[in-house]
Amino acid sequence: MNPFDLVVIGGGAAGFMTAVTAAENGVKRIIILEGSSKLMEKVRISGGGRCNVTNASWIPSELAENYPRGGIKLLESFNRFAAGDVFDWFEKRGLNLKIEADNRVFPVSDSSLDVISCLKKNAINKGVEISTKFFVKEILKTSDNLFTIFNREKFSIIAKNIILSTGGHPSGYKLAKNFGHSIIRPVPSLFTFSTKEKKLNECSGVSIKNIDIEIQLNNKSFKNRGDLLITHWGFSGPAVLKLSSIAARELFDQKYKFNLIIRWTNLEYKELKEKIDNLKFNNGKLNLINLRPLPLLTRRLWVFLLNKMEINKDKKWSDLLANEREKMINSLLKDKYIISSKGPFGEEFVTSGGVSINEVNFKSMESLICPGLFFSGEVLDVDGITGGFNFQHCWTSGWLAGQSVSKLCDKVTN
Repeated sequence: MNPFDLVVIGGGAAGFMTAVTAAENGVKRIIILEGSSKLMEKVRISGGGRCNVTNASWIPSELAENYPRGGIKLLESFNRFAAGDVFDWFEKRGLNLKIEADNRVFPVSDSSLDVISCLKKNAINKGVEISTKFFVKEILKTSDNLFTIFNREKFSIIAKNIILSTGGHPSGYKLAKNFGHSIIRPVPSLFTFSTKEKKLNECSGVSIKNIDIEIQLNNKSFKNRGDLLITHWGFSGPAVLKLSSIAARELFDQKYKFNLIIRWTNLEYKELKEKIDNLKFNNGKLNLINLRPLPLLTRRLWVFLLNKMEINKDKKWSDLLANEREKMINSLLKDKYIISSKGPFGEEFVTSGGVSINEVNFKSMESLICPGLFFSGEVLDVDGITGGFNFQHCWTSGWLAGQSVSKLCDKVTN
């Protein structure tokens, strides 16, 4: 059996980027092995079916800051293939992209199917073979430095080089571990927060922009600012998703039980006190419910907060007592919620954990333990915040791996 020059294990975003890049750079025999019946399924369902391809964060150092784990290692990768390169790569291959107001990049068509079509079309046009329902069970390295790959039915193929692009699937970790790699325990990242706070569900759908939130956990503090969304189970939105990613490991260890502190205003104590005192003396005839100290608070949210403070919403501002004023100020500056668990689903199906990044050369994505073994995508202990950053890592690592395999094949040929 003639060996393949490259076998890509995993038919997702990173796997296809690797295969296309390698093929475009002269690697002849390439096959993608996908264990399920579907290709690039995570691409299809991401971003509500739109696929957030990347983020318009053009400077590599700023781009790397969006990865709670792996950012330092990724900096050298992004210096070779960053967000602007990804944008250009897809546009040159027929996928028109657009940059939205929050810097997220989507297909102009708003369809993830066009991203899939672009990658699949370019792979097929370059002669890449694709095999679905080929679940890799075991990989053995022979004495002549070839890899023998077995599926569940013990059918085998031979490869000169292999790349693990299995995402967060446990099978990829097992295969990497068999080659001597360390696996950082995978835990969920990018998730929402559930709370049993009474009547918060009455504010479901309320969204507040540029809010400071903080996790307090065993004398540790994790902070973030961003847009907050109140749901029927608790809290979501970009601010929460990013914070969940930053504190993913600590939250897992604490079984997702912690205190969430919300600061509903950018005002300092003195400024907020003056504002409330002005309302009391200048608008005293109005009821609390009819005049909010912070315009960004919706009426529903303001009523909920007043009830939480145990202050009568129908009280007139002029009748507000000093202790009630202090309670209001403290609540708006430091509103505490007890989080009891993760939300019902992960927003982007991202995990924190995987193959140790200290065992991989991030210039080539080749294993430092087993020559000829490469990695790309989420199988590595790298994860980004929401906004297209996780796909960016897939494209970058896949491109680097494809380039590296082509250089290895050139050396053999010459």
